[in-house]
Amino acid sequence: MTSDSTVHRAGPILITGCSTGMGREAAFALLKRGHTVHATARRVESLDALRDAGAQVHALDVTDEESMRAVVDHIESRHGAVGTLINNAGYSQPGPIENVDPEQARTQFDTNVFGLVRLTQLVLPAMREAGHGRVINLSSMGGRLVLPNNGWYHATKYAVEALSDAMRMELRPFGIRVVLIEPGPIKTDFDVTAGKNAGADADSPYTALEANHAQLFANAYGGPAASARRGARTYVKAVEARWPAHRYLNTVSGRVMVYLRHFLGSRVWDATVTRSYRWR
Repeated sequence: MTSDSTVHRAGPILITGCSTGMGREAAFALLKRGHTVHATARRVESLDALRDAGAQVHALDVTDEESMRAVVDHIESRHGAVGTLINNAGYSQPGPIENVDPEQARTQFDTNVFGLVRLTQLVLPAMREAGHGRVINLSSMGGRLVLPNNGWYHATKYAVEALSDAMRMELRPFGIRVVLIEPGPIKTDFDVTAGKNAGADADSPYTALEANHAQLFANAYGGPAASARRGARTYVKAVEARWPAHRYLNTVSGRVMVYLRHFLGSRVWDATVTRSYRWR
């Protein structure tokens, strides 16, 4: 790791959701910079390449209390505390609000919100005892704007934004920083699920919306989207910055959309998005 005195000393880094995408690329990037990385995924065999690169790998499911406790206990027994927690695990379950089964919605909240919060709760006592630490939560540009057919996902990310804002203020007196990363379109496996509806019905009144949503996501993620490796640079910045920003919007398109949503207001935004989806 660089000896630059302006770089934050991250301590052991625990990252969730490292089997693919930005979590995986961030783990590789942080290893190359000399950090101690504990990479996790539900299927530990998906982490073989990271193990070969020098990461310590663990099976961890953010909806399984026992697996989370086991990993945190392992790291604390060797290092005293997790130095940096990167809550990267998450997924999208698209579909109109009316059509998504409540159990599917609960499962998405369990992964994207409650799992994130519970793992954070588990690492905080030792961080607080150490007098320093960092929690980096993966949100999305979708935590600051909403598109149709993805409302449940947006709801989870709005929740992550609110919880992170509260934790940032609550934990600062203990030397613990809380940072949000808000990706725009990134070429990862995320778009495979984000563009596909569960239980889409040919007789649904939302058939045109669902089809156009899938096409728009295919265009966005297949064309101008940044690579996962490029997106992972933001993770490195969030880990190493001595005075990290509260939020990192890590794509140009994400910044443009968030700023447009903010300045256009709901009426113009709704009309513009509805025309883009061409379903009414």
